Amino acid sequence: MNIRLYNARILTMEKGRPVFRGEIWVKNDKIVCVAEQNELQSEWKSDFPKISWDIEMDCRDNLLMPGFKDAHTHSAMTFLRSYADDVPLQTWLNEKVFPMEAKLTGEDIYELTKLAVLEYLTSGITSIFEMYLTPDTIAEACIDMGMRCVLTGGLNNFSSSPEQMEEEYLKWNKQNPLISYQLGFHAEYTCSKELIYRVAQLAHKYHAPVYTHLAETRKEVEECKARYGMTPAMFLDTMGVFEFGGGGYHCVHMTDEDMEVFRRRRMYAITNPASNLKLASGIAPIADFEKKKIPVAIGTDGPASNNCLDMFREMFLVSGLSKYREEDAASLDAMRVLRMATVHGAKAMRLNKADVLAKGKLADIIMIDLHQPNMQPIHNIPKNLVYSGSKSNVLMTMINGKILYRNGEFNVGESPEEIYAKCDRIVKRIINA
Repeated sequence: MNIRLYNARILTMEKGRPVFRGEIWVKNDKIVCVAEQNELQSEWKSDFPKISWDIEMDCRDNLLMPGFKDAHTHSAMTFLRSYADDVPLQTWLNEKVFPMEAKLTGEDIYELTKLAVLEYLTSGITSIFEMYLTPDTIAEACIDMGMRCVLTGGLNNFSSSPEQMEEEYLKWNKQNPLISYQLGFHAEYTCSKELIYRVAQLAHKYHAPVYTHLAETRKEVEECKARYGMTPAMFLDTMGVFEFGGGGYHCVHMTDEDMEVFRRRRMYAITNPASNLKLASGIAPIADFEKKKIPVAIGTDGPASNNCLDMFREMFLVSGLSKYREEDAASLDAMRVLRMATVHGAKAMRLNKADVLAKGKLADIIMIDLHQPNMQPIHNIPKNLVYSGSKSNVLMTMINGKILYRNGEFNVGESPEEIYAKCDRIVKRIINA
């Protein structure tokens, strides 16, 4: 499939490169040309006559940019959207979430994940970092829908095992170009010391990073200190879990010593501001991470705790909450937040071919409507995206060179109404069981 996207403004997210006018050429799953208007003549003469275009799209001076990377998701929790709400995290987990999750089948998770994928596409999200039950059926759903997915182990005392996680790690790092797998476990407080030690052994065996929920609530941190005399980050580091890097989801209640672990181990802090606000977990110290050169990525968390899979809202909250926390309106610039939602997310997920728009990179591209009132006037496009952008501005979402969403229409092999109906039947069965 050869696709020409022309008459566009382009934000490649390469360092130091501002928005410019030009076009992008895609061949199959890769970008083969990103050209500024003044470069097009030479590219046109050398390559254009040889190309038979399958799609030529006039972008009408709208913006092309890399898709957003949702660096922390539990997609199939769509079944609990607006059902498990308005309670603290531990109550939410133990009384609302875990009992309902016990009723899910792998087929349920397959269908519920597809519902989340529809929402990701409307938000310009082209990759998800997914931790949930039955990774195999999640992967199958993402392959069938065309979504790029990085699975991570959700190992805990009650489900999965180190042996199963190793099997999944080996399987999904070679089976399909849309799917990869990183080692992980749910959290320190849901895993025994022996189980965590076995995760560390796998990390050392494969020289692999590890990801986990970390320092999400003050209660979590205090209980870990009571158990082991250390914060979660310090304890896990002493266990050898982070020898080869990785990251923590949430990272709200972090000490200077915890941040030193992240800095030294070259780990990513993956912030989830909407979820943390809704569960009253706290505000992450993003400005401190930035000062200590700890890279930050952004995730929505699951649709039961957020409840909206919307990277525009997350970006605004990352910036706004940091400014509020620091009492400094200059504490976090919009362009840095945009890098968190794109480049840093890709790096955290080890998707190094999906970070920016450039020749040879994966064709994971979104188009943003600049002709809507919330994007006018165009003083500064990155600031407009972070401070006034919304899902309504997403005109197109392309993943792996395939246009999956355009002008409100989905191209995922199944109608949204069919997906909604299947998920509705699942929810009714589980709630009434």
